[in-house]
Amino acid sequence: MGRTSLALRAGAAALAVAAIMGLGGCGWGRTVAEKEALDKSSASNASATSCVDTSGNTIKVGFVNSLSGTMAISEKTVSDSLHMAVDEINADGGVLGKQIQIEQQDGKSEPATFAEKARTLIEKQCVAAVFGGWTSSSRKAMLPVFEEDNALLFYPLQYEGMESSPNIFYSGAAPNQQIVPALDYLKEQGHKKLFLVGSDYVFPQTANRVVKAYAEGNGMEVVGEEYTPMGSTDFTTIVNKLKFSGADAVVNTLNGDSNVAFFKEYKASGLSADKVPVISMSIAEEEVASIGVDNVKDQLTAWNYYQTLDNPENKKFVKNFKAKYGESRPTSDPMESAYTSVYLWKKMVEKAKSFDVDKVKAAADGVTFDAPEGQVKVDGKNHHIYKTSYIGKIGSDKLIHTVWKSDGPIAPDPYLKTYDWAKSLSASTSGSDGSGE
Repeated sequence: MGRTSLALRAGAAALAVAAIMGLGGCGWGRTVAEKEALDKSSASNASATSCVDTSGNTIKVGFVNSLSGTMAISEKTVSDSLHMAVDEINADGGVLGKQIQIEQQDGKSEPATFAEKARTLIEKQCVAAVFGGWTSSSRKAMLPVFEEDNALLFYPLQYEGMESSPNIFYSGAAPNQQIVPALDYLKEQGHKKLFLVGSDYVFPQTANRVVKAYAEGNGMEVVGEEYTPMGSTDFTTIVNKLKFSGADAVVNTLNGDSNVAFFKEYKASGLSADKVPVISMSIAEEEVASIGVDNVKDQLTAWNYYQTLDNPENKKFVKNFKAKYGESRPTSDPMESAYTSVYLWKKMVEKAKSFDVDKVKAAADGVTFDAPEGQVKVDGKNHHIYKTSYIGKIGSDKLIHTVWKSDGPIAPDPYLKTYDWAKSLSASTSGSDGSGE
């Protein structure tokens, strides 16, 4: 079975992607233009039907990760953990008695390529679900494809929030599960003057809107805000501005290998963690080794998982990962979140007793999994998950050690509706109630 009106739908989706990426600099949930583009795409594709084959003893799933380009430094490990989850599930009997067959695609660190590969996985390779994406630009490029085809994407990264989709499950942190705890920690430690540095795309720009709103409502000041193109390696000017800004802490939303150049320049300028600490939103154990531990020792990170977490599920996870990929390979938040997402999909399918997308979505609410990060639970209304938050410090052993944690799993609030200081942010989201429907 194929999908109907493929050429027409491809053109409509291309317009939707263009609208989203054209407005991606704003990155603020669903704008009116985004909604109109998606509505036009959906209207032209009402007759789309799934080509997923459930008649045999296998079921296909798709992985789309950057195995090349600037984001490969981070995304290859996510692909590895996804493969490990599937191998474990298959060894334990599969899903509804079927072995999982993997179809892997390379997003090549380009949002448009992610959209193209997602369409290939759904329409040509006929997968029951897709796992992957890293940057918010890649997710936003894929979103109209999944909504148009009524397919499922499991997105593993922490992100800027102000979005929910009936066809995406967000297994990474919402802003109240990463950004807000990071700022709470800085405030508790007495930091009042923040310098913001990030890559020039959706997540950093939107995350920093949250930072600025928080600062205004909590007696803090943003004394500098700088962005650089993805993959940039020249940070001389930015670090010089930082050094003379009067900042007493840095909020870092750089992505990919730009972090290597930034921290080397930061150290060379004489800045240090004891005087102007950096709290990073996208540096995990994998990146520490690439940056060089001497360049980031004692710096802070905000995540929902560290390799050093002391619980039985994590000890098993770390042991299995190292046995499969090598003792020198660390585990990290994005790969753990991706690994967890495969198990959540499995449990949703088993609860639904079906691979049908609508039945899986209907069964999602309340599904739990004892993950390496701790127990997680799916919120069926907004398709995010309850997660515990951690602040960690990078050690000389190249691992990240917890210095603060939340009292338990935090309910996801992607639109920050429960925070008075964020009212202007959630109010600026056009036409979305955060329900995912």
